[in-house]
Amino acid sequence: MRLAPALIPILLAAPLAAQQAADAVDPEAASEAPAAFASLSEAGQAALAAKEAGEPTTAETWMVAAANPLAVEAGAKILRAGGTAADAMVAVQTVLGLVEPQSSGLGGGAFLVWYDAASGELTTLDARETAPLAATPTYFQDETGAPLGFFDAVVGGRSVGTPGTPMLLEEAHRRWGKSEWTALFEDAIGLAEEGFAVSPRLASLVAGDSERLQRFAATAAYFFPDGAPLAEGAVVTNQPYADTLRAIAEGGASAFYTGEIAEDIVATVQGAEGNPGLLSTTDLSLYRVIERPPVCATYRAFDVCGMGPPSSGALTVGQILGTLDWFELGDKSPLDPEVWRLVGDASRLAFADRGRYMADSDFVPMPTEGLVDPDYLETRAALLEPGADGAAALESAEPGTPSWDHAALWGDDQSIEFPSTSHISIVDGDGNALSMTTTIENGFGSRLFVRGFLLNNELTDFSFATHEDGRPIANRVEPGKRPRSSMAPTIVMRDGAPRIVIGSPGGSRIIGYVAQTIINHLDFGMNPQEAVAAPHIVNRFGPMDVELGTAAEDILPALTELGFEAGARDLTSGLHMIVIGEDGLTGGADPRREGIALGE
Repeated sequence: MRLAPALIPILLAAPLAAQQAADAVDPEAASEAPAAFASLSEAGQAALAAKEAGEPTTAETWMVAAANPLAVEAGAKILRAGGTAADAMVAVQTVLGLVEPQSSGLGGGAFLVWYDAASGELTTLDARETAPLAATPTYFQDETGAPLGFFDAVVGGRSVGTPGTPMLLEEAHRRWGKSEWTALFEDAIGLAEEGFAVSPRLASLVAGDSERLQRFAATAAYFFPDGAPLAEGAVVTNQPYADTLRAIAEGGASAFYTGEIAEDIVATVQGAEGNPGLLSTTDLSLYRVIERPPVCATYRAFDVCGMGPPSSGALTVGQILGTLDWFELGDKSPLDPEVWRLVGDASRLAFADRGRYMADSDFVPMPTEGLVDPDYLETRAALLEPGADGAAALESAEPGTPSWDHAALWGDDQSIEFPSTSHISIVDGDGNALSMTTTIENGFGSRLFVRGFLLNNELTDFSFATHEDGRPIANRVEPGKRPRSSMAPTIVMRDGAPRIVIGSPGGSRIIGYVAQTIINHLDFGMNPQEAVAAPHIVNRFGPMDVELGTAAEDILPALTELGFEAGARDLTSGLHMIVIGEDGLTGGADPRREGIALGE
């Protein structure tokens, strides 16, 4: 890849980056992985070994990176046979829904960013879930008007929005696929019928969510066979999931959105004991995937592009990077406190705008262009310049006043986002690139299990409050509306061609993970594996979260001295990154999760 001139000297930082990457790897988790994925092909085992060694994967023609090796191999099979990135995504997603059900699946939604090699165009598809037509702005409030507790809202039917993933699979294949549709489901159906080995991560998460997962009989029966949680290495079959996939393979997405499957989904949601929901067969039959214009921001002569509203991902990542574009970072070390003063406060300013302005633009006016306008971001960058007494954290980070063509006075959002989700990055042999972040929201979603898959709790991404000090909140619940998301599937462009394909799970921290990893690569010269493995430091609303057990903890005193409230905690990203260079493809998979990058 041709680097901006300012980036050349900072490649000298790579040895330090490699050490930081090694610091971030959990040796115990790495040693478990080979036994859990013993059935992998020789190429898959090699990719897994490379990740465990902190080395990137390289390839000449195509590459796929996702959160479970079995899903990656399903996608690789399609790419190896000449399929497109869209074809491979269908195979990857359907396997993920089986082997990583806590994070994504048919009962959830996704955002997809596509680069088309033939036309040179970027396209973004919105398959975010929608609120039921019967929902009201007070949907997540009790009889006194007080917001419900988070898990009081999540567990059961109230939190379930209309799923978008099945229609996205069909729409992406219709636009960009060339493999036979039915063939894309073969690996997932085979694994569901013949069985797959439970991974360490799935076993751990099932055991950790025992009380909520056992609330509903169908969910408990699958995740707690014989009353005990699924054990690591246990071979599990899921015939209902295979039957659902076969129905979609034979009848398309309409087999999901109408007929018996739709009726069972609605019955499960409306019949959820103690917390029923409003989802109807009408909501399912009316659902549509929406093409939206990509949102791009400039950083170091690259265009960082992703999904616009109802996602806040591309806008907030773009604001962070666009603000930092006014400062040189590459002449410092990756763990220089001054770097993190700038990144942290740029993030705080971006999140302040996110809380005030960002929501489903089909329902509320949004200053989308104004939020990433370079002139506006220059005014935000000016706030980060050292004062007379030197550099210090901002005392407060307030929303700005971006230019827009519609006057409105919004209150600040009060939604809650817990980390879950999954991300897929793919580059195919034709040069197409796909970045897709996919989710059922909280781990295990609503905990409702139907037809072999879990249903989302996506509606809890709405603000539970409707107003703040008399001002309406943009991200309040409304019928048919899509809740704001932090998912940030990203393709970084240079001279009209894709250079980086990246994304991550992690709730609202997704934004920080993606922004930091792009900085790691473009400013500090880290290769993709180093960049995704480097210790995390994330700021959203003021406190600086530093990744527990990594070298980043060493700068906690300096961050506190700068004026930040700072502390160490687990920061479990799931980054999957592919860099497209002049000599081929280089990929990295986050060591905090079980995925790999695989290519040829």
